[in-house]
Amino acid sequence: RSQHLTEATAMAIKSLTVRIDEALLDDLHRVADYEGRSASSQTVVLIRDCVEKYKKEGKIDSAGAK
Repeated sequence: RSQHLTEATAMAIKSLTVRIDEALLDDLHRVADYEGRSASSQTVVLIRDCVEKYKKEGKIDSAGAK
């Protein structure tokens, strides 16, 4: 049970404010609509894909990795 609580804490959802050009935001909404996601969910997918690419290329380690 304590492991589950630790994992739940590690997976806590955080918020991020982004300043974005209106035209780019409009494009993001179109992409998100096409993918069947909200703009927020689409942004998370794009960030996750970018971070995974850096991890695969060995440019960054996972959080907490030693």
